Amino acid sequence: MSVCDVSVIGLYILDILGRPVHAIPAGGNVEFIDEIRLTVAGTAGGTAIDCAKLGLRTRAVGAVGEDEKADFVVAMLQKFGADTSLMQRLPGVPTSATILNVRPTGERPALHQRGASDHFELNAAQLAQAINAPFVHVGGTGLLAKLDGAPTVTLMQAAKAAGRITTYDLIAANSGTLALVRPVLPFVDWFIPSIEEAQAICGLTAPRDVAKFFRDLGARWVVLTMGGDGCLVSGEDVSLRLPAYNVQVCDTTGCGDAFSAGLIAALHHGWDVEKAARFAGAAGALVATGLGSDAGIVDFAGTERAMLTLPVKGFADP
Repeated sequence: MSVCDVSVIGLYILDILGRPVHAIPAGGNVEFIDEIRLTVAGTAGGTAIDCAKLGLRTRAVGAVGEDEKADFVVAMLQKFGADTSLMQRLPGVPTSATILNVRPTGERPALHQRGASDHFELNAAQLAQAINAPFVHVGGTGLLAKLDGAPTVTLMQAAKAAGRITTYDLIAANSGTLALVRPVLPFVDWFIPSIEEAQAICGLTAPRDVAKFFRDLGARWVVLTMGGDGCLVSGEDVSLRLPAYNVQVCDTTGCGDAFSAGLIAALHHGWDVEKAARFAGAAGALVATGLGSDAGIVDFAGTERAMLTLPVKGFADP
């Protein structure tokens, strides 16, 4: 097993994306679109690919099936240099996959097949290997049936006991997700949900109130990603509202995952919180300019240039 900067643990999905989709054709009719792509996605998968593109030695930790979708997912992770020694190939279940019909606005109604990610779990030996990196990112709470709940608490508690920097994201959040998230947060350095997910969990609306809710539950830092409204960063004695970059949006798939990867990469380089969040926002903005969760990002230097040169939007501070 190679030495890594970050372990990215959780939800790995194959995305099949097409754009622009104005409507599903009636009956058996055909409509022609401009672009179709296959990408590695999911709250862990998208983050892992982007971490690797940003120059981090990345370990991918998750589960796929033994089908052709799994072959693609593992091959793409390896193409970008990720260590896949802890990617589980599970017989008898399909690789989790999503069909995304990307609208001209960038919205992406999805059809998802739950699969191997619901069966992903770590025994004690695998857990010890999985947290063997300075940064440990867990992504996918809400669609990780066997890892959600107590196993995630055990994982994150072990990571903190080992001195790791822990980052955490989720998916498909609703009011019931709070029961899964609450016991994890005392072991989370950086909680990075979207504002919509965070609001759904806590029932609050104002971003600052939402961030305080999760910090009161134990998260050291809360970073709310808010799409075209930028992000809110909340920590002890620090509260920052940063604007979004003004880009032509093609597809918003994976922007949050790219933000997580950008934040981890910037923190790995020792950048301060504000600069790290700006870099993370640039990573998310670049992904929005193309189709799929890894679009736009080429490398660390290119993302840093985007951070310095892309125009920013104005916003009303809520």
